[in-house]
Amino acid sequence: MAEQNNISNITNNESGIQGQYKNWFLDYASYVILERAVPAIEDGLKPVQRRILHAMKEMDDGRFNKVANIIGQAMQYHPHGDASIGDALVNMGQKDLLIDTQGNWGDIRTGDEAAAPRYIEARLSKFALDVAFNAKTTDWQLSYDGRKNEPVTLPMKFPLLLAQGADGIAVGLSTKILPHNFCEIIDASIKYLKNKKFELYPDFQTGGLIDVSNYNEGKRGGKIKVRCIIEELDKKSLIIRDVPYGITVSQLCESITKANDAGKIKIKKLTEYTGKNVEIQIDLAQGISSDITIDALYAFTDCEVSISPNACIIENNKPKFVGVQELLKIAVDNTKNLLQKELQIKLAELEDKWHYTSLEKIFFEEKIYKELEQKHASWEIVLEAIEKAFQPFIKRLKRKSISKEDIIKLTEKPVRRIYKLDIDELNNQIKSIDEDIVQVNYDLEHLTEFTITYFETLLKKYGKGKERKTEIKLFDTIKVQQITIANTKLYANREEGFIGTGLKKDEFLFECSDLDDIIVFTKRGIMKVVKVGDKVFIGKDIIHAAIFKKNDDRTTYNMIYVDGKTGISYAKRFNVTGVTRDKEYDLTKGTDKSKVHYFTSNANGEAEAVKIILSPNCSARNKELIYYFEELEIKGRGSMGNIVTKYPVKSIKFKEAGKSTLNAIKLWFDDVYGRLNTEEKGQYLGMFEDDKLLIVYSDGNYEITDTELTQHFDADKILLIEKFDPEKIITAVYLDNEKLQFNVKRFKIETSTLKSKFLFIKDGEGNRLEAVTTDEEPILAVQMGRGQQVRKAKFKIAKMVDVMGWKAVGAKLMDFSKTAEMQWDTKSKEDNQPELFS
Repeated sequence: MAEQNNISNITNNESGIQGQYKNWFLDYASYVILERAVPAIEDGLKPVQRRILHAMKEMDDGRFNKVANIIGQAMQYHPHGDASIGDALVNMGQKDLLIDTQGNWGDIRTGDEAAAPRYIEARLSKFALDVAFNAKTTDWQLSYDGRKNEPVTLPMKFPLLLAQGADGIAVGLSTKILPHNFCEIIDASIKYLKNKKFELYPDFQTGGLIDVSNYNEGKRGGKIKVRCIIEELDKKSLIIRDVPYGITVSQLCESITKANDAGKIKIKKLTEYTGKNVEIQIDLAQGISSDITIDALYAFTDCEVSISPNACIIENNKPKFVGVQELLKIAVDNTKNLLQKELQIKLAELEDKWHYTSLEKIFFEEKIYKELEQKHASWEIVLEAIEKAFQPFIKRLKRKSISKEDIIKLTEKPVRRIYKLDIDELNNQIKSIDEDIVQVNYDLEHLTEFTITYFETLLKKYGKGKERKTEIKLFDTIKVQQITIANTKLYANREEGFIGTGLKKDEFLFECSDLDDIIVFTKRGIMKVVKVGDKVFIGKDIIHAAIFKKNDDRTTYNMIYVDGKTGISYAKRFNVTGVTRDKEYDLTKGTDKSKVHYFTSNANGEAEAVKIILSPNCSARNKELIYYFEELEIKGRGSMGNIVTKYPVKSIKFKEAGKSTLNAIKLWFDDVYGRLNTEEKGQYLGMFEDDKLLIVYSDGNYEITDTELTQHFDADKILLIEKFDPEKIITAVYLDNEKLQFNVKRFKIETSTLKSKFLFIKDGEGNRLEAVTTDEEPILAVQMGRGQQVRKAKFKIAKMVDVMGWKAVGAKLMDFSKTAEMQWDTKSKEDNQPELFS
């Protein structure tokens, strides 16, 4: 019996322990989510942040306090030790919004930590005091040890969560809300209150560039890309002056060094000069393009990073996933409700003040105070006598009754107050209170307009210096194959049919990248595309191998093969634009003993002529033929080809080179990404063979360059881009800021150096190019003034100014005007005299 009882007790204990583990885990998970990692929607703060701000408010006297003291004060409310409080405090201080700092608080760009808490100081910012505290509208609760009261949430009258951002990992849950721009948050809040559409995108203290095309309002599944800005210092070096959000200078330098060691980029030297500002200089290796290096830095290093937001907040003690627009709407509605509460409290206080001031006026004006001089039996009788004396004047009050507390308060007035009382002063006080009550009632009736004014005041008061730091820009897709640098050598054993980087005893083919695909052809007529590897089998008797470029419709393969079944020789020309990797493609008719007689690869569709020598034993009368590939149409790789001869072929030899049978390349300029392309994106530039490009910039420089598609251009600064014609005359109008006049000049390009900028306007601070064209007879239309004061004129420049040297200053066109607007008139060709300005 005793044994059965013991067994029963053990079983009950086990089930109890299992239940406790289950409950404890859920309790722990809930605690971490609600009390540590995820911010509350009401004030946008985690508990530790809220407790720090409350502690700082208790200590606030306008002066700085040691962070060590603040941590000690906060520990009365936060039960998790000084380290978590110190880290959270430094994090908030570095965001430069709620806390004013003094001392070394570290640097989020370099990753340098703040000095010890005993050495640094902090205080609440004026902004924090304005938007985060009001004891009258705060809900309170007991602290963890029951000794003190702490706020459940702070009465935050601002979308703080969007401004500061939040990052936290809980149990089975995480949140990542990116920071947004202070001024843009306020603008969006005002638009929401006016029922207008608004958009919000992240902004980072670290600056840089951001692509928000997939932001998805910061919800789960969204993604942004962040880049540092890489500038070309000169042709041999690049400079980086910021870092992507979440990346430090040391991390960035380390990623660049690793990419260089792996052969993904080629740099000569990396030097960090970071002090007050970020500055990383990259010296390029000899012969390496700066444009390709910039693309490679974005593709292979932390110069570009992707960030996946995941906006999760606590609402009604439950986690909730939301977007930034919903976050802003909730925060603005909360601000509006808090402002309403404050107005209602103020109205109640004003009504109390009006009531007592009116009582005071009647008390002295009607000499009710003389009841105090009467000899009554008790104090209670005195109070009753005063209350009775007030009855004839009760209609002059807004309230129907007078409380005992009001009467006692009146009787506590000092006697000297009776003799010095100025009734006019009380009347003025009542009048002023009446005006305030009217205003508060008006604000309550027009609460939305009042809230809009509140946000406008915040923007005016605190918006200076908080402009957007991160530039929003669409990022172009970097094609890795176009920017990879040859970092390995490829070898081939043609006879055995192997290619690879490990066949160092066999024939060297070329240098390539380990990211490249290789296209290979064999004597049997088999084509295969494979990844670069140590040793890859293709097929015996390799006749050609090269780096494969997907969607390349200009590289043309010329081939003559014999069909193994019929003995007939066929010629074909084809492109290979897309294939399945590692799949074998038969370029012949597919019969046994078929083989390739002749094969060439032509990068620009060239079509050569070949000499075909037939077998001496065949019955053909003419045993030598000349075959011209230019007569053959380019088709797909699966085409059979055209018959060349039915007789056996002894050999085929190259006779003479031919010209390209392809059209010139059509080029477009995409002014969104600042890139040349062949995909018909942007401005059409024309047909190009060996032609060059002319680019004219707003700073007065021009540049002649080739049509390499990997080049970067600053589209915002380009005024003219077109095919370069050395015979064309360039007409330019620019501002001479020193003389405050517009000059005009006409000139031809006389320089021949490619990819170098030449300043063709007068050098000087503030000088800029206003208009430029290569039209033969340009007409410049000018408009000045505003409203009814608008004046217009047209200048036939070709008749006013002769062609001069490209370095010439030019001739004066007109005086400078801030309202001047210029454009080239392509419609008007009348030979009228232009209107001149006085």
